[in-house]
Amino acid sequence: GTFADGESYETFTVRVILLKLQENPAPASVAAEVSVALPACVAGAACVAAAVPLVSGAAIRFDGQISVFDSRSNASPCYACLFPPTGQAEDINCATMGVFAPVVGIIGAMQAAEALKLITGTGSSLAGRLLLFDGRESEWTSIGVARDPGCTVCGTAARGRWHRPKGC
Repeated sequence: GTFADGESYETFTVRVILLKLQENPAPASVAAEVSVALPACVAGAACVAAAVPLVSGAAIRFDGQISVFDSRSNASPCYACLFPPTGQAEDINCATMGVFAPVVGIIGAMQAAEALKLITGTGSSLAGRLLLFDGRESEWTSIGVARDPGCTVCGTAARGRWHRPKGC
């Protein structure tokens, strides 16, 4: 949707997120992706621009995933490094595919733990790793994720300015 002046709700939402993140640039600032209204790729780009870690989690059917994207570290990938925007949005969501409710709780609890670890400076975060949860077998798999130097959000060509990634 759009406001009377033509600005989209989404652009306004991202601007508010960026302003809030910039108002409190303390090292303890952290963003947890919990909204389905704002695409994760937009939230990820906003966090890169504000140099605020993003704790991202998702659940669908019996599967879940969680990671931390911490642009304060030059070695940490951003959301777009792992999930490059392609412009082809898939219609995969909880409403059409379903979700096993306990998986949402498990991923949400892990997001809270990661956010608290970042805020308190305790332990090491999941930055650079993607944890995958298989709810059918109750098994976790950890996958290493590297920063992409050619990334359109955090790579050398991005020049540190926020922009909506093409295809997002």
